[in-house]
Amino acid sequence: MKLTQIVASCALTSAAAFTQAAPIWQDFSITGLYGENYKSPFVTQNEKVEQSTITAEYAAGLKYGDFFAFADRSNNDPDGNETYFEVAPRLSLGAVTGKKLEVGPIKDVLVATTWEGGEGFNNYLYGIGFSLDIPYTQYANINFYKAENDNTDDDYQLTITYAVPFKLGSEDFLVDAFLDWSTAEKTHASELNWTSQYKWNVGKHISPETKLYVGIEHSVWNNKYGYKGVNQNDVSALVKYHF
Repeated sequence: MKLTQIVASCALTSAAAFTQAAPIWQDFSITGLYGENYKSPFVTQNEKVEQSTITAEYAAGLKYGDFFAFADRSNNDPDGNETYFEVAPRLSLGAVTGKKLEVGPIKDVLVATTWEGGEGFNNYLYGIGFSLDIPYTQYANINFYKAENDNTDDDYQLTITYAVPFKLGSEDFLVDAFLDWSTAEKTHASELNWTSQYKWNVGKHISPETKLYVGIEHSVWNNKYGYKGVNQNDVSALVKYHF
């Protein structure tokens, strides 16, 4: 059996196991985005394009790890309608072994996996992850992956995710982001994708439990899709609702 098949099987098995466990916490949200400075390297290279995107996200904390998945449905003139998704279960080594794996800012060590899929490709990532305890953050994670890619050379990837809630007066705000950095290989350049959302919870003015955010998403993507010199710097309008 190929390594990619083993990784896919592990990811799917973990996901199936997680869905059978009662979550300690869970969150489901829908986001709408609109921006005018996206790039479509496969079709228009460095030309700026308008794009709208609907994103469905699910995150959960479970006894033996955590789980995150999302699906983007985007539309722009060069590409038309496209769907991209990620499924990313992580298995907690601390929970499995029953030992505390806390060292400095590290509060847990995890087996990290991700399945990326879209129009004509599936990539499988596997490696090690760390859950971090950093002041003022709602969460902070760092994952180191080996990526088995369908349509380009395999590479290595670093992923950082974090969220920072804060208040201004009586108003609630949230800044959350991910940063992906991947290595350069023969068939593609090194990529860096830092995407941040800056959000104000207007939902609390409807009811204390309502989480309806408005704000912006800032996408900085250097060498997008591995195309050297195709750099995206887009600010999109954002509306996000948590169920």
